[in-house]
Amino acid sequence: MSDSKERVFAVLGAGRQGTAAAYDLAKFGNARAVLIADMNLEAAKKSAARVNDLLTTDLTQAHVLDVTNQDELVAFLAGVNTVISAVPYYFNLEIAKAAITTGTNMCDLGGNTNLVMEQLKLDSQAKAANISIIPDCGQVPGMGTTLCVFAMSLLDEPEEVYMWDGGLPQDPRPPFKYLLTFHIEGLINEYYGTTEFLRDGKIIEVPCFTEFEEIVFPPPAGRLEAFTTAGGTSTAPSTFKGKLRAYQNKTVRHPGSFIQLKTMSDLGLFDQKEIEVGNTTVTPRAVFARLFEPKITFPQDKDMVVIRIICKGKNNGRPAEAQIDVMDFYDEETGFRSMERTTGWSIAIVALMMADGRARKGAVPLELAISSPEFVQELRRRGIDVKEQVRYTD
Repeated sequence: MSDSKERVFAVLGAGRQGTAAAYDLAKFGNARAVLIADMNLEAAKKSAARVNDLLTTDLTQAHVLDVTNQDELVAFLAGVNTVISAVPYYFNLEIAKAAITTGTNMCDLGGNTNLVMEQLKLDSQAKAANISIIPDCGQVPGMGTTLCVFAMSLLDEPEEVYMWDGGLPQDPRPPFKYLLTFHIEGLINEYYGTTEFLRDGKIIEVPCFTEFEEIVFPPPAGRLEAFTTAGGTSTAPSTFKGKLRAYQNKTVRHPGSFIQLKTMSDLGLFDQKEIEVGNTTVTPRAVFARLFEPKITFPQDKDMVVIRIICKGKNNGRPAEAQIDVMDFYDEETGFRSMERTTGWSIAIVALMMADGRARKGAVPLELAISSPEFVQELRRRGIDVKEQVRYTD
């Protein structure tokens, strides 16, 4: 990469996660510049101003950009070392192609495993461009994925990996006991379709809203509901097939959520196929999003993120398990929600590792792309507490 691009970072999308990522890049990236680009220039300006005000700097600059205009996107990326895509997942394949054209490292928040698999087909082109393309670097999949790899590293012979995670309101409001901390479409996408698990060494598809259980976390989280949702495992079951017997992930929510969400799903409210209502045609998902979003949007409410990972296997020839626990909270100092810390800051760590040459070249699944111990060290550096323990189970 040319000297003019060195330590120049860009974030596509000036929303919650994009702003949090830009803040992290500006604070920890030894950046020459951090560019925030959005189709809405005022949103980009607001995001850049927030970052600059928090850090008392002028590193962060606002730009207007239509990511669907490939010529415009290539021109923008030409001066960028590493870009984070914090726009909806369906733009990421074309952004990856533009990044290859300009020789720009790229990571994204993902959200759709089928599209991620298309991005990974760009491996040879990315290697030829001497860049890294790493999809699905959000909270889960993303941070949770790398923490699973870290848990595996704590055992001599990892065999099974189980993860439970969720973003939750600290003070849940009835009736839905949920706080929207990212795009409503991304949330509904998690509630629709199937997910892939690795079971008995085989990849299986599991429908959303099945395999209900309860799991207890330390206060203030307490007893939570856990169940299957879509996309959380991403490419990991395929990556670890032949290496692990099991790999799975469940979403956690406050008590009462499971039956509510499953009822909505059974009614077809998450479906994308148009239906006729009177003299008009509507999409159930669009109607649901319009109705549900205001009932779970509380700008002043504070959130938390909980993650538990248990990896079973052997240490020194004896049965053992490693456990990872994260409980993170709204950041009083910066005003960033925990979901922004564990998503925006998390993807920024991956971006910085790419810029530093600490990530594999090519289009690579996250679980193979970076060092999990180094990632955990960076999380702790940012005040995200990762607890680890290993115990024998014989």
